[in-house]
Amino acid sequence: MALTAGIVGLPNVGKSTLFNAITKAGAEMANYPFATIDPNVGMVEVPDARLDRIQEIIPAKKNVHTTFEFTDIAGIVKGASKGEGLGNKFLENIRQVDAIVHVVRAFDDDNITTVSGKVDPIEDIQTINMELILADLESIDKRLAKTQRAAKGRDKDALAELEVLEKIKPVLEAGKSARTIEFDESEQPIVKGLFLLTAKPILYVANIAEDDMADPEASKYFKLIKDYVANEDPDAEVLGISAESEQEIAELEDDEKAEFLEAEGITEPGLNRLIRASYHLLGLQTFFTAGGKETRAWTFKKGMTAPQTAGVIHSDFERGFIRAETVSFDDLDKNGSMQAVKEAGRLRLEGKDYLVQDGDIIEFRFNV
Repeated sequence: MALTAGIVGLPNVGKSTLFNAITKAGAEMANYPFATIDPNVGMVEVPDARLDRIQEIIPAKKNVHTTFEFTDIAGIVKGASKGEGLGNKFLENIRQVDAIVHVVRAFDDDNITTVSGKVDPIEDIQTINMELILADLESIDKRLAKTQRAAKGRDKDALAELEVLEKIKPVLEAGKSARTIEFDESEQPIVKGLFLLTAKPILYVANIAEDDMADPEASKYFKLIKDYVANEDPDAEVLGISAESEQEIAELEDDEKAEFLEAEGITEPGLNRLIRASYHLLGLQTFFTAGGKETRAWTFKKGMTAPQTAGVIHSDFERGFIRAETVSFDDLDKNGSMQAVKEAGRLRLEGKDYLVQDGDIIEFRFNV
């Protein structure tokens, strides 16, 4: 699944620190080393405790996590939609990603300057969101002029697109993102073809102080951000993460890392939550294959059928699909062995119309 989340933010909010933490965390992973594809793109494993449990029950020579890609996007300044700063590069990079991770400063530090001269996370959010809205408005206006001409000739597709454009424009003009609009099934392909920046799913990361790591709710800024997002972008999630601390944690050896987390009262690094949240933000889920040489996690898009999911492994699996011998992770975990799962009647033979579920453990039968 070649999908990526772009990390965005104003200067000095901790965006690059967070990306560097992700980079270092990935570099220390044993099974799938973090791979820097180019200076600002990296791939990291998706933490999933289910993989270890499957490996425990059905031992294999190794276990392999599925992966997810992050892109560190150039910083933005007010006026980016008009080309200020690295505005054009910033906007173009966002067009290339599938989801947005918006990092917002939520800590005080007199040694780190801010663009506005003060720590104001709400203003920071509004600055970036408005630049994206203005860029989308410009795109909509250009598309409207073209579509209106085509619609005069009663072109069916043009009329459908015109209706969608006229639905989006007033929302943008009101300072709201396109993702806050509900589109029906017939409208969704049209919206997708508009490549709107504000239609992309978004996750907000409040970069909190280290003292607030164990309890982000203790941060006054975190609460401000959560309340604002709940009102302006109700479907968006907000995570509280200390980027600087995460970078330090990522540099530690495993035993030191465990001691640090215990001392801070944390069960896992914040990066794990960020990676999983970004993964699910794009509607990505995980199925597993087990036994033989490796126990492996694979990424698929929610709503995919069994043959489509088989194609994630190899095109031959999809082309020659016969059936999917399927066990849910919960059933395997509960029964403790594959034999016990079979005896409990929980092994399922699924056909071409089966929609694969998150956590399914599958052996595909195929013939080519």
